[in-house]
Amino acid sequence: MKIAYISTYLPKQCGIATFTNDLIQSIDHQDSTITQHVIALSDQPYSYPGEVVFQINTHQQLDYIQAAHFINENKYDCVVLEHEYGIFGGNSGVYILSLINQLHMPLLVNLHTILEKPNIDERAILIEIAKRASIIVVMSSYAIDLLQKIYHVHENKIRLIPHGVPAFDYKQDIAKEQLHLAHKKIILTFGFIARNKGIETVIQALPKVVQEYPETIYLIVGKTHPNVLLESGEEYREYLIELIKEKGLEQHVLFVNDFVSTEALTTYLTACDIYITPYINEAQITSGTLSFAVGAGAAVLSTPYWHAKDLLADGRGILFDFKNYKELKNILIDLFDNPKKLEDLRIKARHHGEKTTWNKLGHSYTKLFKNLFLAPLSPDTKTKIDRLESFPKFRWDHLDRLTNHVGIIQHATFATPNYREGYCLDDNARALLVSLMQHDAFGEKATKKRISTYLSYIYYAQREDGLFHNFMNFQNEFLEETGSEDSFGRAIWALGYLFNTAPYNDFYQLGSLIFFKAVPHFENLKSIRAIAYTMMGISEYLKQQPNDERITELLRKLAFKLVHEYEASADEDWKWFEPVLAYDNAIIPLAILMSNKFLNDDKLKEIGFTSFYFLENIIMQNGFLSIIGNQKWAKQNQNMSKFGQQPIDVTATVLLFREVFEITKNNEYFEKMIRSFEWFLGENDLKLPLYDHHTKGCCDGLETYGINRNQGAESTLCYFISYITIYKELNIKLQVEE
Repeated sequence: MKIAYISTYLPKQCGIATFTNDLIQSIDHQDSTITQHVIALSDQPYSYPGEVVFQINTHQQLDYIQAAHFINENKYDCVVLEHEYGIFGGNSGVYILSLINQLHMPLLVNLHTILEKPNIDERAILIEIAKRASIIVVMSSYAIDLLQKIYHVHENKIRLIPHGVPAFDYKQDIAKEQLHLAHKKIILTFGFIARNKGIETVIQALPKVVQEYPETIYLIVGKTHPNVLLESGEEYREYLIELIKEKGLEQHVLFVNDFVSTEALTTYLTACDIYITPYINEAQITSGTLSFAVGAGAAVLSTPYWHAKDLLADGRGILFDFKNYKELKNILIDLFDNPKKLEDLRIKARHHGEKTTWNKLGHSYTKLFKNLFLAPLSPDTKTKIDRLESFPKFRWDHLDRLTNHVGIIQHATFATPNYREGYCLDDNARALLVSLMQHDAFGEKATKKRISTYLSYIYYAQREDGLFHNFMNFQNEFLEETGSEDSFGRAIWALGYLFNTAPYNDFYQLGSLIFFKAVPHFENLKSIRAIAYTMMGISEYLKQQPNDERITELLRKLAFKLVHEYEASADEDWKWFEPVLAYDNAIIPLAILMSNKFLNDDKLKEIGFTSFYFLENIIMQNGFLSIIGNQKWAKQNQNMSKFGQQPIDVTATVLLFREVFEITKNNEYFEKMIRSFEWFLGENDLKLPLYDHHTKGCCDGLETYGINRNQGAESTLCYFISYITIYKELNIKLQVEE
């Protein structure tokens, strides 16, 4: 049996690295036939031991994908993920999702942090991890409640295994002698030093204690947390030193500024009389230091954070209130005054600790691994959009939030309109298209007002010569004389769609006026995407006026412009219209296939399908859509960029698969159309949804750091163009099946 651990690892000075090392040794002690390897998260070069077989540069997203390939190729029977948000790259550690979702074997997850009030990314990431996991291991009963209430994890998937501890011999006198602290009353705190540890509370409690018990020594064992060192250096430690001087405790408080070995730590814990975790807030679900102290049979005092309330229940320790040094002082004096009470605490802690040694917990993990190996638990099945009842509801909330009497605002800061960026023709054309599609699909009366608003913007943006302005500021001043060709093409696409769907004749007449005023410029277009959009608009028009020979001939001329570009760039391996795959790629073969319904040309059909197959093989891999990011366009024989992926490309891909399905009637393309839409819902490289069920908007893209949480007009409109397309196709297909 082969196990792969995804974790930080020794010699990195990190609690999770130590945990993983201890777990591996405990498993090896239980069953030496199990092969155990580590996929190590590295923020710098380390001299790793032999069990580390692959290293992930924490901040290199591609490393996570390569690690998944390595694990799959080496056929591990189970993978163990040690999860803590901060050890993985991307926003809130999002990169780990691209690894675990490509694994072909059961996944066991040890959760070291579970947040009661996670941010959007933290919650989404943990939910996704829980979906993929076969088993989730937590270390306190309170963690089970959090997983169920906040992250909706089913109880059948959760296992409670306490944090493991070393085996202690409990020879306190010998340990004190080894530390040269014989006959001292030792109070101990250990772990990384940071302000949230609340060590000043103990220092403030000590003056009265040492006055009555001058043999008292408080040991603070541990280095300053690496993240704290980067941000503020030794500022906190220096503050503590000044506080010690102020209280006259120089002879009673000792720092051990080191990341001590397990062996040395065992000595400190065995020697101490009282162990204190004075953390200043309750939101800590697991504390390895607390577990170690109980395991060592120390009398443990703690503030009431989550793990402490759980672990110190039933008289295994004493809780005192956050930052309450007076209460702590009274407890310390009372315990020193009453040696029997102190000894009772130590005995209860010891009895509990004996049940949580690594040797005993190793048996629990070994049993889990073997159960997964013999009968692997399937991860949650993702909700697939294959029935109308599983489809999200269409809502105007966010689009209406972005829209005023002039038109739709193009950008948002998170979900709030950003007036500084004003309006653009592109988005008002898309908004017109969504409004027409929505009215056609659902017949909502209020949508007619929206159609009027967006059509009015396009009319206002058109110049006397038939071209268009694009950008307009919030003061309703156009910012350039002539807009881009792409914005021109998108306007023509929306206007073409209006010919078949206008709810009022007045809308039809105004749309026709704008469309034909722009027609003289069709032949002058040079941008292949502008040409493609214009061809789509013409094709929509010809559905309503199929005998318009003049417009049909214009369509032919535009189509063969694309043929010319294809023949200039394509070769035996590169079947595309440019030497790069850039943005909105699927729109080009889509336009050719749409236009060929009216042109019926074998060459167009061949190029349309050849370029479609070429693009499909690049963007549809591993069962989900992975479009080309705009960080670096994909050139011939070069790797494409995974980020930032934009909703505009997804919408074009949905429309392309819809078109190919309608032509071929091959259900494979219907399924790929659905899978492409699910990019918005989390079936993407980061495995996170971009559609926001709260705001009813769509986030702007997948970036290297995670989700771009701004919800601009383009992204939300692209989501709803895709949405309505899928809804209509599902409706039609279901009617046919019935």
